[in-house]
Amino acid sequence: MTRRPCPARSTRTVPRSGCQVGILSDVLPRFEVVARRRPVDLVGVEADVARVGAPYVAVEAVPAGPARLVLTSGGVELVGAWDGERCQLQVLAGGRTTRHRTRRDARAPQPVDGLGLSLTGRHLTVLTRHGAVWTARGRVNLSTRVDTLDETWLAGLAADADGEVGDVRRGTFGQLGLRDLRVVTHTDGTAYREGAEVLLTATSAGPGFFDTAHTSVWSLHLGSLDLRHRSDLFFRRPERPGVYGDHATHLLRDADRWLVATSTWGDFDPRVTGASVAVSLAETGADLLTGQHVLDTRRLALPTTGLRSVGVWDPHLVRSGEGWLVAYVNATRFFRFHPVLATGPDLDHLTVRASTDRVATEGPTLLRLGERWLVAASDGRAGREGQRRAYPVFDLDLQQVTEIEAEYPTNIPWPTLVEVEPGGGDWRMIGFDGTSYGGRLVGYGSHGDVVVQRPVR
Repeated sequence: MTRRPCPARSTRTVPRSGCQVGILSDVLPRFEVVARRRPVDLVGVEADVARVGAPYVAVEAVPAGPARLVLTSGGVELVGAWDGERCQLQVLAGGRTTRHRTRRDARAPQPVDGLGLSLTGRHLTVLTRHGAVWTARGRVNLSTRVDTLDETWLAGLAADADGEVGDVRRGTFGQLGLRDLRVVTHTDGTAYREGAEVLLTATSAGPGFFDTAHTSVWSLHLGSLDLRHRSDLFFRRPERPGVYGDHATHLLRDADRWLVATSTWGDFDPRVTGASVAVSLAETGADLLTGQHVLDTRRLALPTTGLRSVGVWDPHLVRSGEGWLVAYVNATRFFRFHPVLATGPDLDHLTVRASTDRVATEGPTLLRLGERWLVAASDGRAGREGQRRAYPVFDLDLQQVTEIEAEYPTNIPWPTLVEVEPGGGDWRMIGFDGTSYGGRLVGYGSHGDVVVQRPVR
């Protein structure tokens, strides 16, 4: 009998007859939103900036009048200045000084309780805080002025403040929002837990999009649903020098080491001819659950045989009894993308097992129910009719068998599922939305709120 895939829906529904829903209908419930979290921190972890070793740092202070926040290294001086009414950026590099002020955003219309300066990848941003809310007042791309990814330059980076300031803090850049959340797992796909906490990787959003974000590790208490920041991960690449804030990451525990599969978004620019995204793999015995780490990587060659491809991203890996399963996204062009599943005896010998014809589906996640592996994913709003705003679930041939009945926030939230107690059947669904933060100048990319769902009661 020919198996017929189930079409996705734009709203929560009971799957139609003819779909293979038996595996899910008595296991996964219908979900509803129970909590939202938004951990915003300009300075994530206070530290000597030179020890961070990555171009994701920040300094903040409380101004009592005109003030300057300054990052310096190797004769380069990067300044965020506040004159009591407006903000300005100043870049001294190569014997030349330039000043940058936006007419529309430089002025703070409300009292300023904090002044901040962040370096996220190649972007320098000055921000003000009113109450607890940060707003970007100026931003400049340094790519033509300073190689901020260079490790020698980063090793000498220092942060300071002068003028009428107090309560100065400096260290790693934190985040304006979180997206791309995944459960940290063992290689067999089970969640990595510490008591009542489950570990997560996330993309820590910066004041912009791709090249202002980086990978972070968090713990989520499955009782209180409190989030706690644990660490930050940055990456070297074998094909080019520098340190990158690559993200959309899956972290796996393999015996006494960590495997880190991540997407090379850290310097992606869709305006560049030939722009592409790949997946890298790091292996280390270091404690990645605390501190800041710069990891050496190699290319994880995810196959696209028989597919048109301009890039791959969103890796999720499981080692089953029959070898490795790797789910990921393939883009036929930017931005038109679909899930792919590859299999192989090891990560260096993978072949395409199946792909879909979807055009706006991301976050493929391997999910084990009983003795069967399935692939859950997320259909965005730009999909075809019947393939929008839903969480389709596929078999390993990527034929849709059902969908997860859950609230679908804005953006393309990944379908991350974990049980409160292993095997207990009380599931939590951890996602995100597209809520922006940081004001008009930041634009798209600062999403989002962390959205937690539980079974409808």
